[in-house]
Order: sequence, then C-alpha cells, then structure tokens
Amino acid sequence: MIVNKKSIYITSIVADFLLINLSFFLALLISHTSDMSLEKNQPYLLLLILNFVWFFYTNSSDFYQEFMIRPFPIQIYNILKLSIIISIFNILFLFIITQQSYTRNFVIINGLLILITITVRSIVFKGALRALRNKGKSIRNLVIIGANKIGEKFREVITKNPGYGHRFVGFISNSPAENVIGTFSELDKVIQEKKVEDVVIALHADSGINLDDIVSICNKNAVKIHVIPDFIKFLSGRFQISSVSNIPVITVRDEPLNEFLRRFLKRVFDIFFSLLVIIFVLSWLMPIVSLLIRLDSKGPAIFIQERYGMRKKPFRCLKFRTLTYQKKSSVEFEPIVKKDPRVTRIGSVLRKTNLDELPQFINVLKGDMSVVGPRPLIKGVDQVYQRVFEDIKMRYNVRPGITGWSQINGLRGEVVDEKESKQHITEKMKFDLWYIENWSMKFDIQIILITIWQMIRGNTKGF
Repeated sequence: MIVNKKSIYITSIVADFLLINLSFFLALLISHTSDMSLEKNQPYLLLLILNFVWFFYTNSSDFYQEFMIRPFPIQIYNILKLSIIISIFNILFLFIITQQSYTRNFVIINGLLILITITVRSIVFKGALRALRNKGKSIRNLVIIGANKIGEKFREVITKNPGYGHRFVGFISNSPAENVIGTFSELDKVIQEKKVEDVVIALHADSGINLDDIVSICNKNAVKIHVIPDFIKFLSGRFQISSVSNIPVITVRDEPLNEFLRRFLKRVFDIFFSLLVIIFVLSWLMPIVSLLIRLDSKGPAIFIQERYGMRKKPFRCLKFRTLTYQKKSSVEFEPIVKKDPRVTRIGSVLRKTNLDELPQFINVLKGDMSVVGPRPLIKGVDQVYQRVFEDIKMRYNVRPGITGWSQINGLRGEVVDEKESKQHITEKMKFDLWYIENWSMKFDIQIILITIWQMIRGNTKGF
C-alpha cells in the first residue's frame, strides 16, 4: 500500500527505457564503432534485443517493486546485475555477427553508462519523492482502528518506513492506550478533523464491533479502507492470495517444492551433486577416514542411526562414527555437548569440519535425503521438538538435508539446559520453515557454498 506506487512504477519504467536507449547511442558515438553505423540495420536489431532483455529481466526480478523502501545497496546490486546481463548480450551479439571491426569499448561503455545513468535516476527519484513527502505532498494521513498487537505492529512498520508515504495519525479504540485519538463512535468526527485519507482495520473477530458501520462511515467520507485479517497470526511470510470462481482465497503458507517441476529439479541436482562427491571425494576419502577411526578406537567406522525422512518415513542415516562405540542396540538418546568425553580424537576433527556427515551423500543418492534441507530428526527427539514447536510436521514436507539454512546459521546439535533448549529448538524450526517457504535452486547453491566455506574454516558453530 505504497502511496502512488503505480505512478512511481510507470515513471521509473519510462525513464529507464529512455536511459537504456540513450546509453546505447552514446556508447556507439563514444566508442567510434564505424561498422555499427545507424545506416545499417544491425544496431537497431541489437537495440531491440537489449530492450527486450531489460524489460524481461526487470519484470521477472521485481526490479521496480517497493522502490522507496528497498535498501539502496540492494538497488545498486540489481542495477549492476542488469548492466552485466546487457553487456553479456552485447558480447553474444557481436560474437554471432563475427565482425572484427566492432570495438570492445562499445560493450564496456554501454554497460558503464547503464550502470551510471540508472543509478543516478534512482538517486534523483528517491530524493525528489522524499523531498515532496517532507513538504507534505504525496503523503496520506492514516488511522488504525484497533489498538492491539496487530495494530501496533502495523504502526511500527508505517512509522519506520516513510517510503510507504503514510503519516500515522493515531488509533481508534474504545480501550485507553497510547496514541488513541478517539473511540469507535467518534470515527466520523476524527476522519473529518484529522483529514484522514486511509483507514486500516486491525480488529479481532471477537471485538464486538460492527464492521459494516465502520465501512459505511469510511465510504461516506471517501476514505480508502485496508483490512488486516484477524488470522494474520497464522500467515507465514509467503502467503498467497488467489481467487476461485471470483471468491478470494488466502493460502496461509506457500511452499515452492509443492510444484512437481521444482521437486524434479531439486532431485536431479541432488543426484548429480551426490554422484560427483561420491566419485571424486568419498571414493578415496572414505577408506582413509575409516582406517583412522578404527585405529583411534574400537568399533565400526560407519555409524547407522534410524531417523525420519520425508513424510516421516524412517530411514537408516549414515555417518562416520565420532563417539566411543557402545554395543547396546537401544540406547536412550543423549545430546552431545561441548567437551563431551564420548567424542574420540578423530571424531572431534570430523565433527569440527562436518566431515562426519559425508557418508550421507549415499543417502542422498538413494533418495532418503537431499543435499540441502532441514536436518533429519532422530526417533524420539521429534516428540521433544513437537512439545516445543507444534508446527514441526511441516518439516516432513521435504527431504531432510545434509546441510541446511539453520545449520549455517549456527543452529546445530542440541542444548542441555531446558530453557535454552526450548529457545534453540524454536529458532531452529523457524529457520527450517523459512527455508521451506523460500526455497529456490539459487538458495540451495548459496547454502552449499557457505557450508563448504565453514568446513574449510572449521567454523561450523557446533560441538
């Protein structure tokens, strides 16, 4: 609900369209590219391609979304990506037409001009819009009906992000609270006196307030109405709004891996990546590590533990053994703590570098696990987790992973202290659910690269 969002969007697109084309012709002029004379069709064909690339990239990447509230470094990063993509297409075009007289300077100058001009445009637009809003223009007075937690949270968002273009006037509530400027019966009077232009309804379903009356008063005063649904607490950050036969439907949680093609893509990557690791790493490293484990302590080199996989299907999870061997077939799970006496000398090194997880690439190849995903829970531990975090079953919608979003953020292993353990479990589960809701192939690759870097540095933040 950014004020004048559509106008900002259209103005930005028109300005960038002109700048993209201006940068192209300036690059031709500055680079003295004779063979790309305007009398020939080649520059116009390339210009048409570049315009298409710009339009496709900016629309597919939400380049213009939330222009006023997106951090400036992220905008610069997106502009840099755009200039690089256009430069790549310039190179491909010049390579295809195989004309050696085309200068490389054209590609460099065109890319730099796009980077500079669109960056300057962003700065100018942002500064101009901020100046207008400081003068009280392009800004709307907003009242929140309901001085509750939801209303207060929305107030914080509006006040911390002036880029939205709203001026918070106050709350409307029958209960006394900070920033309350009137009761429900005084809504009509408040709207007229405070020149309110937007009303946000943040009421609980059991508030006893007639919404029809509120909507009627707002409509009578030509005030724009926004409603925060009472079930907002159930929504994740990736909820989805759609319609079924003109009936609006809100999907509480959107999970990208519900789509078959995305699951297929992830599985193909898992098979390819695990094969590479098994062939080029495990094939020679596994015998060496196994020998070191056997020399360091008695017992098998591979530790097999039953864990839960996708749809809570149990599977035999493989690891290099890092603890002293116990012959008992059923031992109650005991979390491994810092300086745990059960950890062997070679086990300490394996755990610090995460090399103890390498045999799980065999689990990945078999389809029990994925390279990236929530870590598989040990039987019995899941019940402890569920008592702390009720939504734990959502983790079973995807294959568990060797590494994951929570792991690279330091949420590994277990914590002994009961209070700290509950907090640790809650944070870990939230990270896991965030990963499930925001999955992408790019995200998986980023997690893998960070994991490798942490392994090299020995900075796995676990025990």
